[in-house]
Amino acid sequence: MKRYHPLLVSLHWLLAGLILFSLLYGSNFLEGMSNDDPEKITVLKVHMLVGFVVLILMLVRMVVRIRTKKPAEIDTGNALINKAGKYAHSIFYVLVFLIVASGIGISILTGLPEIVFEGSGAALPDTFNDLLSKKAHGLFTKILFILIIVHLLAALYHQFIRKDRLLSRMWFGGR
Repeated sequence: MKRYHPLLVSLHWLLAGLILFSLLYGSNFLEGMSNDDPEKITVLKVHMLVGFVVLILMLVRMVVRIRTKKPAEIDTGNALINKAGKYAHSIFYVLVFLIVASGIGISILTGLPEIVFEGSGAALPDTFNDLLSKKAHGLFTKILFILIIVHLLAALYHQFIRKDRLLSRMWFGGR
């Protein structure tokens, strides 16, 4: 078998897009907006909904990954790099779940569900920055972004330097 299950491939690319969207949306829109800006509630709603969808899809992806056959692991010829590649994928799951959990923590501690989804009319807090969950959320997203860049560079290295067709494993076609 040369490729991952088509559902796993679909989830991989869908989640990649949603996670990148959420990371960039959060850092480019949410971070720069004042909490007294009326548009922030709409921006928060989108960010929170995408985060929830990411959580659900990550859980589905985890189940699909466990239950489906996988192609043989790539051997780079270096045991340390092989282990790093293997553990990096587990770290992706852990980071995404930590980011979602810290986002839920921010939400619960500040009453965001009532404000954002139920239209309670309450004002957003002056700042989220004093919350430990907000600090964790920011730290985890920065680590995830770095890991994504390393992951992308590793995939490009495999594809274009090693020429081992690694990217074809995570694409559609005969298994």
